[in-house]
Amino acid sequence: MIIEQFINEKILQTSAYIKAVLNKALHYTELDQFVSNTMEEWTLLNVIDETPGSAKERVFWHVMHELSLHGSQSLNSNLYFRTEITTCLDFFNGIGSYPIDCIGWRPIA
Repeated sequence: MIIEQFINEKILQTSAYIKAVLNKALHYTELDQFVSNTMEEWTLLNVIDETPGSAKERVFWHVMHELSLHGSQSLNSNLYFRTEITTCLDFFNGIGSYPIDCIGWRPIA
């Protein structure tokens, strides 16, 4: 699987998981598990370049790192965090601009 395809698929899946958690249709632990599984899948690609190939990929990695750092439960308890993540989702959907303070780098082994 090529990197761009992986990222595009994971953006769709990540967006769906986040929306479900925000709508309380999914427990936040499911999103935490998805993030963990995605990071494990990424390691299987053996990517050695940490520079994202597009703005969308940069925002994707920002979201993944933020979810890893703060935990998905923060989507329900931290309004600032929730706003930051929904701004990223808007960008993915083409209805928002590039998020301010977005720093996303590919994880490398």
